[in-house]
Amino acid sequence: MKNYNILFLMALGLLGLFSSCQQAPDKESEKILAAYQDFPKLLDRHESIQQGKEWEHVQNLFGEYRQKLIKDPQDNATRLSLAELFINEARVTGEHGYYYPAALEALNGIRAKPEEKDLHFRALSAKAGVQLSLHDFSSALETATEAVSINPYNAQIYGALVDANVELGHYDEAVAMADKMVAIRPDLRSYARVSYLREIFGDVEGSIEAMKLAVSAGYPGYEQTAWARLTLGRLYEHYRSLEEAEQQFQMVLAERPDYPFAIAALGDIALQRKDYAKAERLLKKAATIIPEFSFYESLARLYKTQGRNQEFQATMDELLQMFREDTESGHDMNLEYAKLYSNLLDDPEKALEYAQKEYNRRPDNIDVNRVMASIYFKRGETELATRRLEVATRTHARYPELADLQMQLAVNR
Repeated sequence: MKNYNILFLMALGLLGLFSSCQQAPDKESEKILAAYQDFPKLLDRHESIQQGKEWEHVQNLFGEYRQKLIKDPQDNATRLSLAELFINEARVTGEHGYYYPAALEALNGIRAKPEEKDLHFRALSAKAGVQLSLHDFSSALETATEAVSINPYNAQIYGALVDANVELGHYDEAVAMADKMVAIRPDLRSYARVSYLREIFGDVEGSIEAMKLAVSAGYPGYEQTAWARLTLGRLYEHYRSLEEAEQQFQMVLAERPDYPFAIAALGDIALQRKDYAKAERLLKKAATIIPEFSFYESLARLYKTQGRNQEFQATMDELLQMFREDTESGHDMNLEYAKLYSNLLDDPEKALEYAQKEYNRRPDNIDVNRVMASIYFKRGETELATRRLEVATRTHARYPELADLQMQLAVNR
């Protein structure tokens, strides 16, 4: 944020010099000043995630893009670069509610000329990614499909098609898109999609092997590589052992110190081991770095387990406020609300209200059906729970939550 203020003050100084020469500010000067004031800001990063010169580079790029767009608001290439910078900052800082709408606004302002096919394709690809992040899965599928019609030889856009089809419950189509993605470019992103799909279809060992390939394909220290190794650790945590998971999370921090998701993952392991003091310390540390709601969910679970009701309620209030802000910024949070009310607030009626909204949007998704089944079970509606569980298990996924629910329903029949 310091660079932003300096550049803004420099602009004011230049305008002041110009106006002194002209006796009074002209309309062009006023227009430039207004453009500086209205331009989307770059939020300051927490010092733990500035990553040395990386943050300085981001600030310099932002200043460059802003200068170009104030000079020429129709500069499509720079508008796209600004959107991509915002998308990356959303990932790094967790400020999704600010950066994704800002990126979408920049992308929607692009009016590509007929000869700018590649720019139009890249803008559509970025837009599909933002729509996925906002959980607007149907729109993401439409946007990505339009992008493929322009360039069917780009691997990244097939990744968006994989993700959109998975979220909508079109799993066979997702596999077909992943095959195309890998055939074009076998890299971190494509291997990660293969891993995800193998897990969905119950091939846990195959999922782990694919995620290992994703990690190997990445550059040590990069955020994407850290995310891939974090996901590998989560696979170990869910299906093999906490020790193997912990090792992966520590390796993430060795390559990218203070990566908040790895810190929180270690906190979750400490919580499972009932080392509550360590869990609280790590989760709070992660939450001070970025405002990620899953960190607060883990803290709330810790406080609930310990019977620390005042701290639990305070954390839930923060969580609900975060959810409201995300919803106001265009992020669909129905499934997250359903899980929150079901798992932490013990309100299956309210949980069902949100889950039903999500089910109406994507009735074939196995995660949505699993959540619905769990809520129906808590409400004592075992027949409805069984129906939703049949859909949730149709890919033969081996998620621990599914296995637990199957066992509970079997006991209560």
